Amino acid sequence: MEISREAILSKTHYGLNICAYVLRQYYQGETVLSLSGRVCNPTKNPFNEDKPTLMVQVVDNVASHTDEEDAIHDGNVFDFASLHFKLEGQALLDKINEELYLRIGKERGFYNQVESQPTVVVQEIKKPTPPVFSYFQKPVTNIKPTRQVSLIEVYRLIKGNDFATCTSTLRNMSEIKEARKYKAFNFDYVTFSGTFSKRNDANLQKHSGLLTIDFDHIQDIATLKASLLNDHYFETELLFISPSGDGLKWVIPIDLTQAKHQDYFKAVANYVSHTYQIEIDQSGKDISRACFLPHDKDIFINPKYI
Repeated sequence: MEISREAILSKTHYGLNICAYVLRQYYQGETVLSLSGRVCNPTKNPFNEDKPTLMVQVVDNVASHTDEEDAIHDGNVFDFASLHFKLEGQALLDKINEELYLRIGKERGFYNQVESQPTVVVQEIKKPTPPVFSYFQKPVTNIKPTRQVSLIEVYRLIKGNDFATCTSTLRNMSEIKEARKYKAFNFDYVTFSGTFSKRNDANLQKHSGLLTIDFDHIQDIATLKASLLNDHYFETELLFISPSGDGLKWVIPIDLTQAKHQDYFKAVANYVSHTYQIEIDQSGKDISRACFLPHDKDIFINPKYI
């Protein structure tokens, strides 16, 4: 299936998200686009010695750019992306679809619904509200939550250095029992699937719409990570390496109007077994399943949140 420019624009707010993605590759941790209506404030241009000469605005429903010093030719978002990816035509469109995980042309869910492309575009970049769930301070025997946190807060905690020391210590332990005990007493944790008054399924306050799948003892983490991010049926919300360093935590959205949490878990477990030939831990079916928070500088979060 050939990907059209229109399909990409409809999923990237006129293409503004593509501009932001390209700029973030050069200016990580910075605010790369500041939007006011359909015009962005001047920002750094990586193709003009990082000078703040780049202007981005929406013209005829397409993000377009100019440079105040004419360092690059005026053009639209696809011309700008071409400068970074060094591709053109269909190859460029395929690359944008892949890099931004737009999932155009892929089926979603177990109900064989082909993802439709919205025909109405929005006038401003509006990030969706990230899911919220309970946060618990170490040790794991503590079952009273400290607070509620959002998906993006946890993303920043894992990506930052808060858990770097305990993660490094755990991964240097060779004795399995010692490592298991250390993890239980030295890592904060969350319940991705919801908020709780205390950690057990009976005390669920509100489901977050998230399901966590644990992959343990994986030989090739990089390959599995890439496969999960490009999965045909499930959109990845969060994906990071487990505290032990030899597994992955895959957080995906589920629709509780279609099936119960436990039914979803069983279906996903069967799907993973069939598709990736990997058996996952069945204890993950519990809504109150604890997930320890490690350090992972390469953690993935769905771009729609950032």
